Amino acid sequence: MTPDLSIIVPLYNEEDNVKLMYEAIRDAVAPIEAACEIVFVDDGSRDDTFGRAIALPRRQGNVHLRVVKLRKNAGQTNAMVCGIDQARGRVLLTMDGDLQNDPRDIPLFLEKIDEGYDLVVGWRFERQDHWSRVIPSKVANRLIGKVTGVPIKDNGCSLKAYRAEVIKAIPLYAEMHRFIPAMCSLGGAKIAEIKVRHHARRFGSSKYGFSRIYKVFLDLIAIGTLLSFNRRPAFWLGAVGAFAGAVALLALVAAVVYGQQPPGIVLGGVAVLLGSLAIFLLALGLLNHLVYSARIRRFDPFRRLATRRLTPALAEPAP
Repeated sequence: MTPDLSIIVPLYNEEDNVKLMYEAIRDAVAPIEAACEIVFVDDGSRDDTFGRAIALPRRQGNVHLRVVKLRKNAGQTNAMVCGIDQARGRVLLTMDGDLQNDPRDIPLFLEKIDEGYDLVVGWRFERQDHWSRVIPSKVANRLIGKVTGVPIKDNGCSLKAYRAEVIKAIPLYAEMHRFIPAMCSLGGAKIAEIKVRHHARRFGSSKYGFSRIYKVFLDLIAIGTLLSFNRRPAFWLGAVGAFAGAVALLALVAAVVYGQQPPGIVLGGVAVLLGSLAIFLLALGLLNHLVYSARIRRFDPFRRLATRRLTPALAEPAP
């Protein structure tokens, strides 16, 4: 039987939390009159997380448990992608495996999905973490909102719900799971944000460190470039082409000044190369503009969404 809801939980060295996590999810979805599956993804844990996961009951009530093990630690995003690929539900929900996300919030996400939203994002409005994690997170959320144009208050919250056809169409890698709302906005997905509970970690240690800030910064640059180019492709190609043309012109003037001297010969070659690049980019920008105007997208993993909604929408957080 195909489940209506798939709950995906990446796990890494969470042997003390996995049983409690299973029981909390089971109790939270018990009142829901729908078939549910839990997909535990063991991200190459070095403790007994996998052993304790497979020892859990495979079926209790309306809940079916599936356990996936990765050969080595691949990171949270890759573990999440593995779970998404394995999930069979109509609605997919992701959450952390450290019991800081509260499974009792799951019905709230399903209600929003039933209202017609494609993506529902959790907002840890009373976050129970040390200030050294909270402050950088707030700064990063503001920066991500400015760069992507999608003002989500808590991009780092793993507790999110998606329509399966939406999330399965999104390419994810590195730390891209926190940019899912921005990626969904490319296809005009309807996005809502709701307040959720947040608890302090009881067992185990946090897997987040300052090294992640560097990775997130690089991914933010990539996402910002992708979104900007997607919205105005001809503008960016034209801007780069114009810059190359201006530098080529300056190099040409300098080459004329130096004449037959060695600097003049080198600058003349630079002028020819940059001038050719400028002409190529301007022509490519014009062609891209024509293709974009005709709505012929050579690469658009969200075209199925775009046929339903042409503009992104963001709901206000619940009071």
